[in-house]
Amino acid sequence: MYDAIVIGGGPAGLQAALTLGRMHRSVLLLDSGQYRNAPAAAMHNFLSHDGTPPADLRAAVRAELAGYDTVEVREIAATRVLGSAGAFTVALIDGSLEEAASILLATGVRDRLPAVPGLDELFGDVVAHCPFCHGHEFAGGRVVIQDGPHALALAGMMAPVAAEVVIPDSDVVGLRAGGAGVLVELADGTEIDAAGFFVQAAFEQSAPFAEQLGLTLLESGCVRVDGFGRTSVDGVYAAGDLAHTPEHPMPMASVLTAAAAGLVAAASIVRDRVLATL
Repeated sequence: MYDAIVIGGGPAGLQAALTLGRMHRSVLLLDSGQYRNAPAAAMHNFLSHDGTPPADLRAAVRAELAGYDTVEVREIAATRVLGSAGAFTVALIDGSLEEAASILLATGVRDRLPAVPGLDELFGDVVAHCPFCHGHEFAGGRVVIQDGPHALALAGMMAPVAAEVVIPDSDVVGLRAGGAGVLVELADGTEIDAAGFFVQAAFEQSAPFAEQLGLTLLESGCVRVDGFGRTSVDGVYAAGDLAHTPEHPMPMASVLTAAAAGLVAAASIVRDRVLATL
C-alpha cells in the first residue's frame, strides 16, 4: 500500500509527488497524458519559467522525481476510486488495482469552448481566456473580447496592455489566423483584425472521481477544499484547477498556483498522517 496515490500529472500533481518524495513517503503518480494547457505553446507568469513550453516543464519535473526512491510514476489513467481513509483502492484503465492510505486528486478541469468555427484551432495561441497567462502577448495591439458575464472586467484588465479593446455588439461567428494575429468575423458581416481574442469559456471536471467519492462541490463546479487542500471526505485531498476554497469564486487558472496547491496538499497529507498516529 502506498502512503498516497496522486491522480493527475500536471503541475499540481507533479509538485505533490515531489513534496511527498522529499518526505520519503511512498507515492504513486498516475498521469493520463491529458493536460488543460496542452494547446498552449508556452506558459507565462511563472517565475524563472516565463515562456517555457508546458511539456518542457513536465519533462524537467519527471527527471527530478526519478531521483526519489519512494516516488513511482506511471503513464496510465485511473478509472475509479473507492474506499475510505487509510484504505483507498484505485482502479486503473488496464484493470489493475492499487491501494493507498490517502488520495490526492489533481485531475484539473476541461475547458468548454463555444462552438465558433476556427476557435479550437487557435485556442492557446492568439485565442485565450486568461489575461494573466496570455494578455501580455497581445501588448500594443487591438484585443477583441467576446461578450459575456466577465467581459467588462476583462476589458478593464486589458486596458493598460492593449492599444484598443473591443467588445463587439454582434455575435462572433468565425475566427481565422491572419492580419495582426486573428481575424474575428461577426454576425453582422464585420471583420475585425486583432492581435488577440479572449473567449468566454466555461469548464467542467475532467474526471469522475469527485462524483464517485461524493465530494462537496462549490457553485463553480469545483471541489470544495480548505486552506490545506482537504476535501469533505477524510483522506481525500485536491489541488489545482479542479478545486478551490469557498472564499474564491473560481480557481486561478495558473501553473504557479496549481503547483503551490499541490505542495500544500501534499504537506497536509504528511502532517495529517503523522498526527493520526499520535
